[in-house]
Amino acid sequence: MSQEYDITLKISRYDPDTGRSWIQDYHLKAGRILRFVDLFRQINDEQDPTLAWSSSCEHAQCGTCGMKINGKPLLACELLVKNAVELFETHTFRVEPLTIAPVIRDLVVDLEKAYDRIHLVKPYLIAPAPPHPDGDEYRISPRVLKTYEEATRCINCFCCSTACVTTQRNYLGPNAMLANIVRIMDPRETAEKERLDVLHGENGTPRCRTARACSFVCPKEIDIAHFIALAKEGAFRRSL
Repeated sequence: MSQEYDITLKISRYDPDTGRSWIQDYHLKAGRILRFVDLFRQINDEQDPTLAWSSSCEHAQCGTCGMKINGKPLLACELLVKNAVELFETHTFRVEPLTIAPVIRDLVVDLEKAYDRIHLVKPYLIAPAPPHPDGDEYRISPRVLKTYEEATRCINCFCCSTACVTTQRNYLGPNAMLANIVRIMDPRETAEKERLDVLHGENGTPRCRTARACSFVCPKEIDIAHFIALAKEGAFRRSL
């Protein structure tokens, strides 16, 4: 069995200096276990040093290499060539930037703009409770902890927000909603009313269509739609 594929990448290009946008085809031979970030690096080294793309950790922990491949938002550092061929049943891949922020160049988007909605929900303890009287920790039951840990796996790659089907521009987005829910679940947070007001406000749960696209594309396999559904039911409300 051949260890290489003949791959065509149809990559969305954008030059901010001229405002020109176009699709550029790159043809290359790719090993089965190469990741898509490896293909981009190969293009830079062998064909086109001007192709711009983002990555940092390349271990699916930072989220900076999020992009759309054949329409599906995912992390380029996780997608192997072999798996892409099997998933999409083709050797030709359309590669585009995420749609959650303006494009800076080619596949690079302005993540600072994308994080504006995360900042709106204050993804930190707004009003931390004083130290617990019985010790230096706030204990969570194993059942609640398991759910809490799942929610904290989010790396803010914005794949879920790109896949979200809502047409409401002001919707906070799945990952911002999840960031708020995580803090509502945190027993140290005392600003619950403020968080619930944001969660159930006009840009929160009422905007969600419950299409579950966010859960489908999450690279950390978080069932984000389930968390938002529980929020709609008031499942995270503690005593106010």
